[in-house]
Amino acid sequence: MTDAGRTSRPPRAPRMRRPRRDRGARESLLSITLVLEAIMFFFPMLVVFGKHTLPAGLAFGGGIAAIVILALASRLTGSRAGVWFGWLLQAAILATGFIEPFMVAVGVVFLALWVFCFVKGGQLDRQNAARRAALGED
Repeated sequence: MTDAGRTSRPPRAPRMRRPRRDRGARESLLSITLVLEAIMFFFPMLVVFGKHTLPAGLAFGGGIAAIVILALASRLTGSRAGVWFGWLLQAAILATGFIEPFMVAVGVVFLALWVFCFVKGGQLDRQNAARRAALGED
């Protein structure tokens, strides 16, 4: 069987992928925290809508905006500015307690998680750097 109208092309060379950038423990842990906060924000959005604390458009619009911002911010934790933005988002989540009081408790829990991940991730990164230096990998 032959293909009458087709020309023979040489096979494509496989695409070379860029090597993945090594992510530190702090970057990974902070990123995970922001993703968890983005997932969590769906529920307060429903509560604010259900209790008629805000108009429906504002409740859903603000909730979806917060979810998107938190999800996008999780991609920025590799830079110093991204980490500072994460700290700012923690303050913003605490501030949502003015709209729905139970969010103060939720904000405190996630702030504690953020601080723990920030501190412990830094410790793990320093330990890993020392281990690589001792093995002569750097």
